[in-house]
Amino acid sequence: MAPPRSLCLNASDNVIIAVDEIPAGVAPEGAATARERIPKGHKMAVAAVKFDEPIRKFGQIIGFATRDIAVGEWVHEHNCAMKDFAREPHIGEGAYEEVVVAVEDQPTFQGYRRTNGKIGTRNYLAVLTSVNCSATTARLIAREVERSGLLADYPNVDGVIALVHGTGCGMASKGEGFEALMRTEWGYAANPNVGATLMVGLGCEVFQISRMKEEYGLVEGDAFQSLTIQATGGTRRTVEAGLERVRSMLPLVDRTRREPAPASALTLALQCGGSDGYSGITANPALGAAADILVRNGGTAILSETPEIYGAEHLLTRRAATPEVGRKLLDRIRWWEDYCARNGGEMNNNPSPGNKAGGLTTILEKSLGAAAKGGTTPLKAVYKYAEPITAKGFVFMDTPGYDPVSATGQVAGGANVLAFTTGRGSAFGCKPTPSIKLATNSDIFRRMIDDMDINCGDVLDGVSIADKGREIFEKILAVASGERTKSEALGYGEAEFTPWQIGATM
Repeated sequence: MAPPRSLCLNASDNVIIAVDEIPAGVAPEGAATARERIPKGHKMAVAAVKFDEPIRKFGQIIGFATRDIAVGEWVHEHNCAMKDFAREPHIGEGAYEEVVVAVEDQPTFQGYRRTNGKIGTRNYLAVLTSVNCSATTARLIAREVERSGLLADYPNVDGVIALVHGTGCGMASKGEGFEALMRTEWGYAANPNVGATLMVGLGCEVFQISRMKEEYGLVEGDAFQSLTIQATGGTRRTVEAGLERVRSMLPLVDRTRREPAPASALTLALQCGGSDGYSGITANPALGAAADILVRNGGTAILSETPEIYGAEHLLTRRAATPEVGRKLLDRIRWWEDYCARNGGEMNNNPSPGNKAGGLTTILEKSLGAAAKGGTTPLKAVYKYAEPITAKGFVFMDTPGYDPVSATGQVAGGANVLAFTTGRGSAFGCKPTPSIKLATNSDIFRRMIDDMDINCGDVLDGVSIADKGREIFEKILAVASGERTKSEALGYGEAEFTPWQIGATM
């Protein structure tokens, strides 16, 4: 019987990763005998580690020994913990000038060209809400559209979607929380995957539609309209009026047709959720390779989830295109440290129980794997939550690690396609932006075959990261051209609209 497989990720590491389960008393090929059972995806010590000495994976510190660890021991929560240590940012030391492929030589996809020059990968009519008080009314409007069969006359429209949320009132009328919500609302209305927007409010809420219109210079017309329940005369009348507004807007949305567009028109949101010990070895670096291909072809890739790059930020600041970009990223890290402190939290509340069951021990370990989604190209810009993404290339957006909230910010920033890696099996979709699900291991790919689009577990069987990256990139182009993802087929995407609620609810 062949010995169980294991991986040593860097010559300086003092742990290996169990590709297969390693039973007690068995030695993986080229490694010491396990003193106890090592679960799949978990770590085994291959060098003695004294109390308080660092534990290394990826050639980086992922934690410190809480007691002496012998060769062959399982390394996890019971003997490894996080603590602060100095990480030199080395801002810009690894940056270089990326050579971008000429537009005429770029791969293409079939997209929807908007009047502002942006290209969509889907063609939705969105019903947005200014406040939770209008959420049910917005859903009723979308339900009436579906029940009426109206969309049968508009084959080029992907659907009428109700994007509702739990805030909009009981909040401050200024400050970072209000501003983040306004950026999110406007960002969804302006996303290139949305052909037209109907915004529904109550009327007396803190988040006033008229204020957003004034802020962004919005004039109502075929592509943007609004209603409030109080001014229209109640719920039933607002639903009727909303249905008529949708009926009048659908012909404009339907007139748009797919046409060839260069890869540089793609803005790719990079997400991971339900991570495991394989995430930083298979799917995340493979997605990073796909992001590199996109960036070389003039596109944009957005890395986010600030708490999940904590401990790996020094690897990103090395790639900062300018000192200002590097400092901006560090400023967001400091903001999060303060945010956690004032709310009685800590940055190491991550990994989640599922992450730990999958082999991840500390946020440092998780972050090093999560950062791999960002590939290797220079970091061109850093954005606040839901800010419009204007730079080309690899960029970072400050978001929570909670996947729906993070993805909502990326889509508000302009992402027209999303790739999501998972090792435990996250169930997720993201309208109006299609979400491609990448399984980190073959077990979860087979177990959740109706949810997963690509199996990255075959990297453990010898498929190269470069080849898997090319496969992911080709899938991105196909999905951008209209191929439906598994999450779209299942109907995911509307409930996952989750704006970040920053600040007090009053």
